[in-house]
Amino acid sequence: MASGNRVLPGSSVTTERAVTAVGWASEDTGYEAGEAVDQPQRTAGRGAGGRWLVWVLRAVVWVVLLLIGYRGIAAIVTSYEGRPGSAGGAGAAGAGQSAGGFPVTLASAFALEFGQVYLNFSPATAAQRASQLAQFLPAGTDPRLGWNGSGSQTVQSLQPAGVDVRSAQSAVVSLLALANGRLIELSVPVYYAGGGLVVSGQPALTAPPAAVVPPAGPKVTQDGPARQTLSRLLPAFFRAYASGSSSQLAAFAAPGTRLSGLGGEVSLGSIVDVSVPTTVGAAKNGAVGNGAVRNVTVTVAWLPVSTPSAGPPTSAGGRAQIDMTYAMTVVQRAGRWYVSSIGASTALAGPSS
Repeated sequence: MASGNRVLPGSSVTTERAVTAVGWASEDTGYEAGEAVDQPQRTAGRGAGGRWLVWVLRAVVWVVLLLIGYRGIAAIVTSYEGRPGSAGGAGAAGAGQSAGGFPVTLASAFALEFGQVYLNFSPATAAQRASQLAQFLPAGTDPRLGWNGSGSQTVQSLQPAGVDVRSAQSAVVSLLALANGRLIELSVPVYYAGGGLVVSGQPALTAPPAAVVPPAGPKVTQDGPARQTLSRLLPAFFRAYASGSSSQLAAFAAPGTRLSGLGGEVSLGSIVDVSVPTTVGAAKNGAVGNGAVRNVTVTVAWLPVSTPSAGPPTSAGGRAQIDMTYAMTVVQRAGRWYVSSIGASTALAGPSS
């Protein structure tokens, strides 16, 4: 005898009992679909347990989503604060955009614009200079900024040379200038707050970089035969190098080397000096060969084509001439020399000993 009430065909059931009948019929209970089983405690227990599990899963999902959102926002904020140039970024004053919260790059540009006005003065433009300087100074500051209105100075060039960061709000920007043909260095105190900058005090002239004498290079033994051979071949190479002709340069290039020239900006005057040490070097740019490799130094007299002839006749025919020194790597293959690399030399120009 079955426990519970059987639902007769055609008879009505309440909504709660109908839902219970469908739910249990879908499980492996031994009852047929269409049978309603009066088991209030079991039904209530399963329903409450299901709802509890759903709420737990929802809570877990929300926690995960909130955690992902927090980590994403934190990553964005950290990336922005560490970005070069941001107020919160940190870095070396000489290489980064900011240091200790102070905007190094912005302060350099600000001091550079100030220096352009400050270092140029003349009685004829005194009023204009004062008006322009007032934009860089605290309100109420004398816009002449210490100048007595006499004399004149003209800046030929001006560049930022460094920033000495004292705190998150203050620094001293150094400017290197060529004024009236003299090299000078100007130190400008700058204050930063709320995204704004101001020159917080009178600038000061400081000593520019001192001229130094580089140490004499080691004396080298010259490879006489290689020097003679290269002295004959190099004029043709430098004519091709001056023209920038890729087809002409290809004839001088070592295997694996691609040479670029000067595009006709100069023409060759002469080869002033060639130094070919006997020390065997290392081929550059992947050039290989079974022969010798030499790191040579060549001084070339260039004739700039954009400069018109002027002055008394010289060996250059009245044209401008300028000597330049190159460091080259040449490699010998099958008795012929090829160029593996060419660039600036650190050696001073002049005859080799």
